[in-house]
Amino acid sequence: MTDRAGIFAGDCPFGIARRWLKEAGASEPNDPGAIALSTVDADGMPNVRMVLLKDIRDDGFVFYTNYSSVKSREIGQSGKAAFVMHWKSLRRQIRVRGRVEREDDARADAYYASRSLKSRLGAWASRQSEPLASRAALMAEVARITALHGTRPERPPFWGGFRITPCEIEFWADGAFRLHDRFRWTRPAPGKTWQTERLNP
Repeated sequence: MTDRAGIFAGDCPFGIARRWLKEAGASEPNDPGAIALSTVDADGMPNVRMVLLKDIRDDGFVFYTNYSSVKSREIGQSGKAAFVMHWKSLRRQIRVRGRVEREDDARADAYYASRSLKSRLGAWASRQSEPLASRAALMAEVARITALHGTRPERPPFWGGFRITPCEIEFWADGAFRLHDRFRWTRPAPGKTWQTERLNP
């Protein structure tokens, strides 16, 4: 039994994460849902980049990207990823590690349709992570895609979501004199009971 209370209180880590994200939405100047997503390549070399978290469900954390990107290829090889979400305004962070699966098509279609038209067309135009001759070449491709797909483009077959199903979630909050509060939630597999423990700063 841990001494979790206040901002750490709750029986479900996904509920705590949603609450923290909502609070960050009122204080962060830009992109409160930004996460630093970490993957590894076939040689075990780590890679990290910022992406936008789009949903926290009771079965995982969801983000969207190009399935041909480096991150997607690395996820495909390992089936695993980790991320950290840090809010300077709240002096809090959440760390997550787990297995990754593609989001189902219906949810991906719904999210894609909710994006601005320019973002939807941009998803078609960008060959993410591949070399690009110039900015002008990219904008020419956007113009070509716009003429081809019009104002109601369908979701590209190479674009969609990933869901990280965590085996570990850590909640961290800044403490005076660097005596921070840290609580780690772990479980052996999805659907199993979470165990919690307080960690040293």
